[in-house]
Amino acid sequence: MAQQVKRAFKYRFYPTDEQAAELSRTFGCVRLVYNKALQERTAAWYGEQRRISYVQSSAALTRWKKAEELAFLTEVSSVPLQQALRHLQTAFTNFFAKRAKYPRFKSRKKSRQSAEYTRSGFTWRDGGLTLAKMAEPLDIRWSRPLPEGTEPTTVTVSRDSAGRWFVSLLCEDTITPAPATDGAVGLDAGITSLVTLSTGEKIANPKHERRDRARLARAQRELSRKAKGSANREKARRRVARIHARIADRRRDFLHKLTTRLVRENQTVVIEDLTVRNLLKNGRLARAISDAAWTELRSMLEYKCAWYGRELVVIDRWFPSSKLCGACGTVREKLPLNVRRWTCECGAVHDRDGNAARNILAAGLAVSACGDGVRPQRESSRTGRSSVKQEAQRATAGIPHLWAGEEVKCSSITVPPTL
Repeated sequence: MAQQVKRAFKYRFYPTDEQAAELSRTFGCVRLVYNKALQERTAAWYGEQRRISYVQSSAALTRWKKAEELAFLTEVSSVPLQQALRHLQTAFTNFFAKRAKYPRFKSRKKSRQSAEYTRSGFTWRDGGLTLAKMAEPLDIRWSRPLPEGTEPTTVTVSRDSAGRWFVSLLCEDTITPAPATDGAVGLDAGITSLVTLSTGEKIANPKHERRDRARLARAQRELSRKAKGSANREKARRRVARIHARIADRRRDFLHKLTTRLVRENQTVVIEDLTVRNLLKNGRLARAISDAAWTELRSMLEYKCAWYGRELVVIDRWFPSSKLCGACGTVREKLPLNVRRWTCECGAVHDRDGNAARNILAAGLAVSACGDGVRPQRESSRTGRSSVKQEAQRATAGIPHLWAGEEVKCSSITVPPTL
């Protein structure tokens, strides 16, 4: 059944000099309002143990506009300024709900430069977008059409560190589920091979950062030689930023194509719950792991499976997919990273990644059939156990080691206590 979702469509645009100046002023005012409201909230909480609501911050914004030293706030649209206060309110809501850390101040150099316009802050007419305080529509490069018969409800304008301008249009879109299929695949993430499939196919890692590493190093050396605050330093900084943007764009494009293919061909996709943050503590592999972008790969799989009616199963991070023999179920005690092929006591010879992918698939299918959660429980992960209790050290052939201590029954399979 088709579902209605809110979907953002991002396009590049080329502003005129007047539009660029207006948007730059808006970015600065948005940052100022956010920081000033955050400062008042922080002072009120730590000084008087008093919380400030969005309504009080909005009233304070009106007072700031009347002050002589902040009169320039009236020169830009009021909609992005109000949206900045709403974003701050959301940040505090997440903080008090313990979903995020305490809000931080926005930096002029490091923070993302953006402004958000709601329906009252822009005009949409005949496929043209005109923002408040502007006389002409934006020169947008329409790389793909918007959903037919829809209009944007929210517009976000941004400028990246490379100086490129983007506009993101939030619209209502109808997503039609993909045709059902019997395919199922397990994914084992790696560095040499970005992904190894349970079918035996290995997707080579493009290593986008390594391909441009020499060019990036040369640009960074040139940047280090420029005097701080000079125009030449700003040019050199832009050159470095463009290389980083090129790497990120190519990586994102490759991951989109890969995840779309996996979702189209398979009804069930099984992956591991990798703790990338902890893996990055390995100084020798941190750069390669960051370039692989496993977190972004998982994020794309999550929302695409939800959109197109596929099932995504996430296996616990402690499941011994690499050390488990898929033939006899024996779990090997140690398996160093430099061992890419190994032989089990039963005589089976395994490719490390291929064996892990097959074990991940079989474990995911068993978990899915038994109705277990697709995400491991937090308490179980902290204690070093998977989403079901783990005790035994062997698994029967056909269904890999699920680390269960009790018999698990369901309509399709029965997992004995030895699993």
